[in-house]
Parts: sequence; C-alpha cells; structure tokens
Amino acid sequence: MLYVFGFERTGVAVGDLYFVDPNPPPGQEGAERGVRLEVRLLEHGPLPGSAYSARPITVARPVWRADLLESVDGPPGSFDRTHYHPALRGWEPGRRVFDRDLSAHPVEWVGARLAGLEALLAGAGVASDPADARDAEALRGCLAEIMDTVGRLLERVRRGELVRPPGGEPARVGWL
Repeated sequence: MLYVFGFERTGVAVGDLYFVDPNPPPGQEGAERGVRLEVRLLEHGPLPGSAYSARPITVARPVWRADLLESVDGPPGSFDRTHYHPALRGWEPGRRVFDRDLSAHPVEWVGARLAGLEALLAGAGVASDPADARDAEALRGCLAEIMDTVGRLLERVRRGELVRPPGGEPARVGWL
C-alpha cells in the first residue's frame, strides 16, 4: 500500500514494509514489519501535449525517513525496531537513529517532526527554496490526515492484512 501527499516541492510518502536486513547489526536480526514514512522531493514535468494532457509527476529522492517497525517475532505494538534517518545521502539512508520517544509514541513523534517541515529540510541538508514555506503551511493543514493514514496502516499491519512475508530471500516487500 502506498500513499503520497504532494505539495509544491515536497511530498510525504507512506507505505507498509516487510524487511529482512541482509547484514543486521547485533540485536537486530530477523524480519521487521511496519510503516515507512519518507519526505521526498517532487518534480513537475512539462505538459507532454495540450493544456488538457496529464502532467508527468516524479516522486523523486527521499530526504528524511521514519521507520515505524517492530520485530515480526516480537509482540505487536512493541516498536522495538522503530528509528529514523535525519538525512539521506542520495538514495542511501545511512545509520539508524533510535529515540525512546519515537518508540513510545511513534505517530505523535513523526507528526511533530513533519509540523516543522522547514527545520526538517534544513536538518536534512536540503537547500532552502521559497516553496518550502508554502509546503510547510500546506503540510500542517493536512497533518491530521497524514497521521491518520499512518495510524490506519499500522493497525492493518498489526492485523496481518499488509506486509506479508514473500516466498524466498532476500526479503523486502513494500513501495518504499
């Protein structure tokens, strides 16, 4: 399942994820499941035809990521693998950053970060753009809808409706 909330220059992509790290750090062995949220840059393509033609839209590189994950073998709702990536280098996330508040209140924690989009983008090393302030205002205007989507996806993961393990390895299922 993939949801994308698009603004002028940035977007928020949310999807379910099942993942087995091929080289896990100690204590992080085994499959993970949950919801991934990424702040991504968006690109508007030129109209390929008339004024009525569909516009190409590219959901481009991620700049910030939150992984609301838990061990598949652990208790539901444990959020024992929940972490974030404050800045991505190209398409690579870098190391995982764990935060107790994120694991204790994942939806609220992520919502608070998204509410400060300008600071989030600056922290991720994204050059400032006049559209950032408009995007931040628009994002705050629909923040409840985004966080409701995250909450509903987490509930569907808990019920086993999403992110089912694939047959065979390597294992990564999900859009993000």
